[in-house]
Amino acid sequence: MTLTKQDTDAVRAIQGLEDGRSSVRLRAAMAVGTSPDPRFIDKLIERCAIEPDFQVREMLTWALTRHPASITLPELLHEVRSERAQARSQALHTLSKIGDRQAWPAITRALLSDADDEVARSAWRAAVVLVPEGEQAELAGVLSTQLGRGERETQLSLSRSLIALGKVITPTLRAAMTDPDPRVRAHAIATERLSRDPDAGFEFAIEEAKRVVALGGAGQEE
Repeated sequence: MTLTKQDTDAVRAIQGLEDGRSSVRLRAAMAVGTSPDPRFIDKLIERCAIEPDFQVREMLTWALTRHPASITLPELLHEVRSERAQARSQALHTLSKIGDRQAWPAITRALLSDADDEVARSAWRAAVVLVPEGEQAELAGVLSTQLGRGERETQLSLSRSLIALGKVITPTLRAAMTDPDPRVRAHAIATERLSRDPDAGFEFAIEEAKRVVALGGAGQEE
């Protein structure tokens, strides 16, 4: 059986995705995205779950977005239920880049509160992109349950996701500003301040919020 040039290129690209050198894997992922072929999808998704290099993972996601959503979505929706955290995180990230709202039902409360910070952050970003019109306030309520979680990077990611939902977050943040947990209160205050003054920076906002909490205030402006 004689292989066509297309078949030969496909074999070379798949081998490249498994190469020990990240530069080779990066070029292979770029080649796959440049010439999309449904035969690559399973391998791309499989590689996303184990790829250690951030730049290569980004290129894998780009390559997946170059294929028809009708083919990639079912595979990605299956992957968000994987036991492997990186598989869930990268599948959610890819869904956010594709932006097809048919994926919305897969963004469950379990994913939005996933124990793995990277998975949760990817779920927050995907949720903001995929949430149907009119359901932003409900999503804000779910996301607010994560206020106070994690270190600065995780908290900033949640703040950005909440702010991206717009004015619907105001009642939710005001309620969180009276939460018994000082970390929740500080995070809510910082998020509200960042929404009003994006140029202030999260570090400044969170330090100011901590001072407000320490003084017993809620940080709300009349």
